[in-house]
Amino acid sequence: MKALWLKQLRGRLTLWYVTVLALIVSIYIVLVFAFQYAIITRQIYHDEMQDVVTVEGLLFFDSHGVLHLQQDYFSRPHSHLLIDRLMEIRDQSGPVLYRSPTLNGMALGGPPLPKEGDESFNEHVAKLADGSHVFLISHLHSMQGRTVLIRLGYSLAPFRERMTQFLGTLLIAFPITLLIAGFAGYEVVKRALTPLQQMAARAERITASNLQDRLEIQNPDDELGHLAKVFNHLLERLEQAFVQLQHFTADAAHELRTPLASLRTVAEIALRGESELEVHREALGSVLEETSKLNQTIDGLLLLTKAEIFQPQEASSSFSLIELTSEVLSVLEIIVEERQVRVIERAHGSMRAIVRADRGLIRAAIMNIVHNALKFSPPQSTISIDYSFVDSTSPLVELSVQDQGPGINALELDKVFDRFFTSTSRETAAKSGAGIGLSIAKLVVERSGGQIFFDPSIAEGARCVIRLPAVTTQSAGLTSNGWGHVKPRIQNGP
Repeated sequence: MKALWLKQLRGRLTLWYVTVLALIVSIYIVLVFAFQYAIITRQIYHDEMQDVVTVEGLLFFDSHGVLHLQQDYFSRPHSHLLIDRLMEIRDQSGPVLYRSPTLNGMALGGPPLPKEGDESFNEHVAKLADGSHVFLISHLHSMQGRTVLIRLGYSLAPFRERMTQFLGTLLIAFPITLLIAGFAGYEVVKRALTPLQQMAARAERITASNLQDRLEIQNPDDELGHLAKVFNHLLERLEQAFVQLQHFTADAAHELRTPLASLRTVAEIALRGESELEVHREALGSVLEETSKLNQTIDGLLLLTKAEIFQPQEASSSFSLIELTSEVLSVLEIIVEERQVRVIERAHGSMRAIVRADRGLIRAAIMNIVHNALKFSPPQSTISIDYSFVDSTSPLVELSVQDQGPGINALELDKVFDRFFTSTSRETAAKSGAGIGLSIAKLVVERSGGQIFFDPSIAEGARCVIRLPAVTTQSAGLTSNGWGHVKPRIQNGP
């Protein structure tokens, strides 16, 4: 039971609260006791000083030189017996001249100390022969031509008894106070955590089927309200992820169903009756073509998955964007020659196009953008690839790929980056693919801290712009074009 109680947050908070309170109250008790002790001690010494001054006026020597204390000072005959004081008067040479009956013949201190009571009242604690302690005050007094040392003391026994009672009262109240504070603290913590329990109960009821539900925010300005807002934002992102997953699954199933259906149709036709060898060859060719499309779709889905789990801090390296683009153009050189397209590279400015990202993923993104431009470019047209530097809040290297194809409808400039989306204005210009190339490019670029978009100001063709964070903006070791050792070039076309 105790372990279970301590496992609960309210139990641990209450325990911490009681522990801190116990420490504070303990310090408070020590300070109060010390302060009270000092105050009462000072008051006793002050009362003794007043008694010494009073006694000085009541002392007198008789005709035989014997010191007496005038008793008719008291209004009642036995009042002097009620005075709880210890008094001893000595001559400066040491002999005792007077000793109060309350001392029972005991000495109140030893022989006079040097300069004892000379300038003022001397205060100290003395021990009597019976082992008791007294607050003792000494003072020199001149009377009738003689100087005497007056010692007056109060027993510490009543004082210590009362201080002990006072300390006992504090110690008895200490655990009672902690017990009451513990129960009160537990209730306060319980009430404070009630909204959290309600949030937890509501969160337990949220599943994949009702991700649209949200936690209730009672006070958006306190810590619990902030926690609820953060959790609601998490639910919102999860809901979006589930919606994307559902769309992705549906689109992927649709895209995979088409080539599979085509394969089945071709196989069924080829198996009907006896066919010539050429018919079988055509069927096998169609099977290979659809298999290739199916393989491209699967490769695209795998690459999309890799891009989704990519973290910017993982597998990042610094590289030249121009070198990487030239590498992509070398791979696509055969397609460029087949479509009789001319590719022009131009560099603007004097900054190095060095970026930091996952080189393989950025290469795939550029490959998709350039291949997309080649696919929709008419024969004997030109594709322009420009490099420039964008000086915004953070330096960016810009790569733009512009073709002379049919362009993109203004209403579809953002939708073309959706998965399995095919632009209606460009689908007749070339045979559409899997429809995830631009989605991969957008995901990779944005995960790398960059931007990708189609320029809406282009009236003819399409211009895709990629911006990636630049590693450095200093011109050092550059060639005449200012972009490292790779020079802008014109790739041979028709």
